[in-house]
Amino acid sequence: MLASKPFRRLWISLSLSSLGDWLSLLALVSLAALLTRDQPPLTISAAVGGVIALKLAPWLVLSPLANALAGRVDRRITMVVADLLRAALYVSVPLVGRLDWLLVATFVAECAALFWAPTKEAATPSLVPKRWLGQADQLNLLTTYGSALAAAALFAVVTSTATVLAGLFPPMSIPDADIALYIAALLSLAAAVVVWTLPLAKEHGEQRRAVSLPRALWSGWRGGTVRRLSVGMLGALAAAGAVIGVARLFVPTVGAGNAGFGVLVGAVFTGVVAGVLIGPRVLRDFSRRRLFGLSVGMAGAALLLAGLIPNMVFAAGAVTAVGIGAGLAWATGVTLLDREVADHDRAGAFGFVYAAARVALMGVAAVAAVAAGLVGSYTLPLGELTYDFSGAAAVLLIMAVLTLVLALVCYRRMNREPADVSLAVELWAALRGVPVKRGGDEEATPVPGTFIVVEGGEGAGKSTQVRQLSIWLRDEGFDVVTTREPGATKLGTRLRALLLDKEHTGMSSRAEALLYAADRAEHVNSVIRPALQRGAIVISDRFVDSTLAYQGAGREMAESEIVEINRWATEGLVPHLTVLLDVPAAAGLARHASPTDRIEAEAAEFHERVCQGFRDLAEREPQRYLVLDAQESPEEITRAIQRRIRPILPDPVPDDSEAVTNMIPVIRE
Repeated sequence: MLASKPFRRLWISLSLSSLGDWLSLLALVSLAALLTRDQPPLTISAAVGGVIALKLAPWLVLSPLANALAGRVDRRITMVVADLLRAALYVSVPLVGRLDWLLVATFVAECAALFWAPTKEAATPSLVPKRWLGQADQLNLLTTYGSALAAAALFAVVTSTATVLAGLFPPMSIPDADIALYIAALLSLAAAVVVWTLPLAKEHGEQRRAVSLPRALWSGWRGGTVRRLSVGMLGALAAAGAVIGVARLFVPTVGAGNAGFGVLVGAVFTGVVAGVLIGPRVLRDFSRRRLFGLSVGMAGAALLLAGLIPNMVFAAGAVTAVGIGAGLAWATGVTLLDREVADHDRAGAFGFVYAAARVALMGVAAVAAVAAGLVGSYTLPLGELTYDFSGAAAVLLIMAVLTLVLALVCYRRMNREPADVSLAVELWAALRGVPVKRGGDEEATPVPGTFIVVEGGEGAGKSTQVRQLSIWLRDEGFDVVTTREPGATKLGTRLRALLLDKEHTGMSSRAEALLYAADRAEHVNSVIRPALQRGAIVISDRFVDSTLAYQGAGREMAESEIVEINRWATEGLVPHLTVLLDVPAAAGLARHASPTDRIEAEAAEFHERVCQGFRDLAEREPQRYLVLDAQESPEEITRAIQRRIRPILPDPVPDDSEAVTNMIPVIRE
């Protein structure tokens, strides 16, 4: 995408503009505290909270108007004027030196940013190919929030340098917040210059409307999955927002100034970036559902420590942990949301969480700042010692308790791991990077062959891939046995007729699960295990995981009972690899002209639960699963399966043959 010169320039402009926007927020908050330093604590808190609130207010009130005008006015002129206006306002604030003008300038500057953003959204399709739009949007979002880390670091450096220079040359000293605002103005001016070189005419390229913040919030709050996940994601972000809101009020209590403010804000965003980018990779084998609740709890626990121990160094480490927890919760929540939300609801769901994230971060920050002033500061006697308790610390403690309660609720509602996998065992295994041992794994009898299973919901294309895979492997010289469930044996044929006959619609869930287990026991005993014992490659269309998905998730039966029955029926046999062809239930069912059996005729909700059940199983054991999008072309899916299978294949030429010929066999690609 960045190879495209026009889009690269737009991205540079976005980077400069976002960096200036975040830097101006830190500078304006610091300047508001400076202008009210002789006022009561509540006034200082109200000024700080007011600046943050005015950064959010235009997005809630005026974004419909900004979106309506985004494609009707010359895009380049709109963006250039918005950047120039912000630059002028940033310069004017230190020159005027009044709180009322600071608040007015903050509001107007954010209105300019509000008109800049949808214009950029409308212009993006004209600068990149349509197939790259999703990646371009992700890059823009990462740049918008990632620049907060760079802004915090720049603010800390500028304020520290200004303090040192003021000590060396007192007559030439300039308030550090003023310098930061001047730099923010220069960044906005540079962004305007870059935008001026872009070909962004009024009607240039494809039209695309951004969704306003109120509309995204209103339309996105739908479905239990979105509510269940978004509450935890936003709760963790709210913990980070509380830190941002009280950071400027907190640093004087630990003997720090504006540089300390920049350090704390930078620590939060450092943690968020680390949590989003690094956390899921380190804990790649850990259950995402468990990780979601634990990450929210991590943010709450770290926030509790930050509020209890008034030390700048400790606070920086604690708020970094808050950011890591928030970043982990966000990344995990987005992953789960992408898996669980239907295709037709995905745009609204993600639009909601992105819009709500802004409200949670900035809204909580504004409320936290005012709340700190309302609580006030106290000195608590502790025998011969005293404990200075600030309003900022109190807000952090209150927010920490709320976050911990939310974490407990999220963990209990999201955790679906079987009872034989304890949290401590899975966490330790994930940190070491080894597969977690689940109950019954030690019962499996080693076999010389290779066992591969293809799973998926209705219409996923399993039969096609089993056939293509078997042809390829036979061409490579392997002994291959293809089979299916149910119905691979004489007994299985009769059981299949019973299980799939529409006349048996009223069959109980327990009877159904037991019939599948009976078919599987005969299947393993007479087909699969004998073939594996002689060293063959066995490819099965469905195995135990189908019962866990269809009867466990679909029929909502106790998974632990199904696991135990099938463990006994198969003598602990586990596939070397399970290929999951993941397809949305509606798309899979649409591939059939009409339901042909009792299972296909089930309600859409049943098939949605089945698809989600398969995804949950794959999430628990990623080392055993290959998950593929079944909506890709069959040829692409086949090539992906071949790439994954090749490393686990045995040598098709016996060792004694190589000893005789003293040659290395050639394996065709």
